[in-house]
Amino acid sequence: MADGDRSLAGKTMFITGASRGIGKAIGLRAARDRANVVIIAKTTEAHAKLPGTIHTAAEEIEDAGGRALAVPCDIRFDDQVEAAVARAVERFGGIDILVNNASAIHLAGTLETPMKRYDLLFDVNVRGAFLCTRACLPHLRIAANPHVLNLSPPPRLAPRWFREHSAYTASKVAMSLWVLGMAEEFREAGIAFNAVWPRTVIDTAALNVLGGEAVRRRARSPAIVAEAAHAILTKDSRTFTGNFCIDEEVLRAEGVADFTAYRRPDVAEDELLPDLFLG
Repeated sequence: MADGDRSLAGKTMFITGASRGIGKAIGLRAARDRANVVIIAKTTEAHAKLPGTIHTAAEEIEDAGGRALAVPCDIRFDDQVEAAVARAVERFGGIDILVNNASAIHLAGTLETPMKRYDLLFDVNVRGAFLCTRACLPHLRIAANPHVLNLSPPPRLAPRWFREHSAYTASKVAMSLWVLGMAEEFREAGIAFNAVWPRTVIDTAALNVLGGEAVRRRARSPAIVAEAAHAILTKDSRTFTGNFCIDEEVLRAEGVADFTAYRRPDVAEDELLPDLFLG
């Protein structure tokens, strides 16, 4: 793919967890290219503690220049995912890109992790990513330059990642193992499977779990992950696959040297908090 072709114009992107945070930011970046964005999430009505719904995200995407389809969907359930994929194909004629962004988080040790919470982690993060991929694959097979992008960390088995929250860490690493396996499984079909993960903490609703405003101040905006995702998703799917990318490294390879736009002006680069899996 030539550099001049690196646009998502006319592409249809199916993004899970796209009502807010990183998922919405990826959708907004695609909208600037006039892409079609399918917003998959559970939030259909305003929540007291969480900003945004699938409908407000759709409005923002269309205001940014894209075409949006908001689909209420809980990715734990086969019938809802299959119906969402069918609606996307009916509206836009196919699916070119899947972004497995939706994720449950629970940062606690073994004794502090009830089995109900454990099941949620694995149903959303692991099974949900597998299910959405499986449902989109028939359409990705016939797409031009098809990509699957998982929001998951490099699959390094460092004990410090597991010590305090084994269940959550295992669920995120499993998403990366889907990338590892499926990149090889579908290499000949030309479907790219990659992962992207932030170098620093990102300012999303998850910060309510990580420490609130004190942490938020030292976080980058979701826009940096969105720009990295755009760079990945516009690469040649036959040659760029099976990679575990870090947002900042992706952008540096694209020639970006100044990252001040992604942090608060009163925060220095060395004050930013490293991500949970990279610190």
